Amino acid sequence: MNQAVSTGSPAESPSFKREMLQILPNLRAFAYSLCRRHDLADDLVQEVIVKAWSKQSSFEMGTNMKAWLFTIMRNEFYSAMRKKGREVPDPDGSFTARLSSQPGQYGVMDLNDFKTALDQLPDDQKEAIILVGASGFAYEEAAEICGCAVGTMKSRVSRARTRLEELLQISGAADYGPDATSSAATARATSG
Repeated sequence: MNQAVSTGSPAESPSFKREMLQILPNLRAFAYSLCRRHDLADDLVQEVIVKAWSKQSSFEMGTNMKAWLFTIMRNEFYSAMRKKGREVPDPDGSFTARLSSQPGQYGVMDLNDFKTALDQLPDDQKEAIILVGASGFAYEEAAEICGCAVGTMKSRVSRARTRLEELLQISGAADYGPDATSSAATARATSG
């Protein structure tokens, strides 16, 4: 007896496609019951069909395709609802209009100023401030790396910080971040 053996992939399976098409009206009805809007229901059905089509190799023909598709739809719907719950509704754009951020060039300019000031430090202070301040080493570890006493390392770091404050003309916390003019402009934009 000579039987033809199908070498086609599951994507070429006419019975999968046929069975899925027969269930479409039920899927649409279920989607509408979840979404309560025809346009959203159609989108949900489309997502389910795409997902099912891409995962058809995990479906075993002869089992309950309707239950499989409904499970996919339910999971897809609740995943979308969870995602939507984390989003901030802004239909008229008023929230977005109040958002603002400082221009990026200030950070670049501040970093360039810092690099210039750092280059003016004596080598031992520069090394100390980089090890402790930038690399996160404890004073003891930095002292061991440099082969000096812990007190010497603390002194170098302290002198480096003081000198950097002088070079960068920093007198307090208000000197960090945007200048007064930029802060005022941002405050006006966000207040309303």
